[in-house]
Amino acid sequence: MRAYLRNILKWLLALLSRWTLAKYSPGIVGVTGTVGKTSAKEAIAAVLRQIRKVRSSSGNFNTEFGLPLTILGDWEKSGGLFFWLKLITGSFFRLLFGGRAAYPELLVLEYGADRPGDIKCLLDIARPQIGIVTAVGDIPVHVEFYSGPEAVAREKSRLVEALPAIGFAVLNFDDEAVYEMRDRTRAHVITYGFGNGADVKVTNLENRQEGGKPTGVSFKLEYGGSFVPVRLEGSFGKVQAYAAAAAAAVGIAFGMNLVKVSEALNYYQAPSRRGKAVAGIKDTWIIDDSYNASPLSVHAAIDLMKEFTAKRKIGILGDMLEIGKYAIEAHEQIGRFSEKVFDILVTVGPRAKFIADAAVKAGLSRKNVLTFDVAEDAQRPVQDLLKKGDLVLVKGSRAIGLDKIVEEIRQIN
Repeated sequence: MRAYLRNILKWLLALLSRWTLAKYSPGIVGVTGTVGKTSAKEAIAAVLRQIRKVRSSSGNFNTEFGLPLTILGDWEKSGGLFFWLKLITGSFFRLLFGGRAAYPELLVLEYGADRPGDIKCLLDIARPQIGIVTAVGDIPVHVEFYSGPEAVAREKSRLVEALPAIGFAVLNFDDEAVYEMRDRTRAHVITYGFGNGADVKVTNLENRQEGGKPTGVSFKLEYGGSFVPVRLEGSFGKVQAYAAAAAAAVGIAFGMNLVKVSEALNYYQAPSRRGKAVAGIKDTWIIDDSYNASPLSVHAAIDLMKEFTAKRKIGILGDMLEIGKYAIEAHEQIGRFSEKVFDILVTVGPRAKFIADAAVKAGLSRKNVLTFDVAEDAQRPVQDLLKKGDLVLVKGSRAIGLDKIVEEIRQIN
């Protein structure tokens, strides 16, 4: 009975969304990828808000239940029966009596793909004119539900395959699986990345630090022979530069120049728990990247730590979930890489023990490695081991709950 009601709700939300889109005819910008899609979505919305009335999906509303929440209203979270009744009746009312001026000109939507067929279901609800694919990686998150990484890339490519000939496909030049999607779309292609040949190129990346405090990332964006500087406060790493470059490519598709894009990016704030700097207890600093994790994003986060100086660098790493048969290999790779970066390594979760073991085998002293089964067990020991001047990275899949550790060791104002 519960599944039956869920399917009815899903059908009704899709129907109301299609009617809403038919009535108001907004432009739709769709973002997908296994890494960085929420950051890219937020950066794109920040840029486009300078020229249009924009609504972007809240949080990670990227499913058959989440996507309609953005189309039907500016909902920030879903709830129980009363919430859905309120949403449905309100949507019908706006369809009957709502004026066009009240609806946004552009929707920036996130398209998730946990399992095969997910993108197609979302495209049946809302088909974008501009599609962005951020990254897939060698071992994508959710790959355990697919036959392999190629199948994940194939699912993501459905977004750009659905674009109209007059649309734009914005593709990550540096990710081979994404770049190959240029041959699967009728739309105009704009690429972005660090590599020579990208249409929108990122150069001179610098993660800034002042007095031990990580302050932000700066870089330059190049397009058509022109350069502009970009400075993002409180967020770091290549992921944020990629997000800004994707937003610049979308802005260019809308006729914006790089100067206007750079000015618009001043309004961009990286999403919560995605590489944000947080003041910690005992005069420490935390890079809170606890929202989610995949092999690609964990490697990038550890790579970022190499660029900072600190008395000690501490890695708090949790399980990377939904990578199936690749789990042992992927966690061991992270462990070997961690040994080169961290003075102290804390792992949380059964899979993350492979990170710890591999780091020890690679040369990290066993006395500097702590392992825990769950985040709650790690909270107090992590608090005790911190010392003034430490820089801490917290990174793991959301279900591992490493945000609890962040809350335990962050400085409360």
